[in-house]
Amino acid sequence: QVQLVESGGGLVQPGGSLRLSCAASRILFSFYSMAWYRQAPGKQRELVAVITSGGSTNYADSVKGRFTISRDNAKNTVYLQMNTLKPEDTAVYYCNTNPYENRFWGQGTQVTVSS
Repeated sequence: QVQLVESGGGLVQPGGSLRLSCAASRILFSFYSMAWYRQAPGKQRELVAVITSGGSTNYADSVKGRFTISRDNAKNTVYLQMNTLKPEDTAVYYCNTNPYENRFWGQGTQVTVSS
C-alpha cells in the first residue's frame, strides 16, 4: 500500500524557517500532483501548496511568498520550505496527492511557531 511519511517539523520562533519532507513509497510518484495540507487545532484541514507532475506550483494566499513547494522525483520526495513563520502557521502538516486520497494520509509532522 502507498506510504507517505512526513518529517522535519518542530518548534520554531516567529520569523524562523523549517523545511518539511515527505517520502513516498509504492506510488508512481512522478505521475501525481502532490500537495501539502495542514490542520490547526479546532480547524478543518486546509490545502497549503500544490506541485503538479510538471512542476507548476500554487499556494494558499496565507502562505504565498513565504512557503515554497518542490519535488525530487528521483527520490520520490516532496518538500515544503517555510520561511518567515507566523504563530498562525502552527498545525500538523501532511502531504498527499492533489486531489487527496483518504487512504494515503500519513501521521503528519507537527509545526509549532511560538516564542
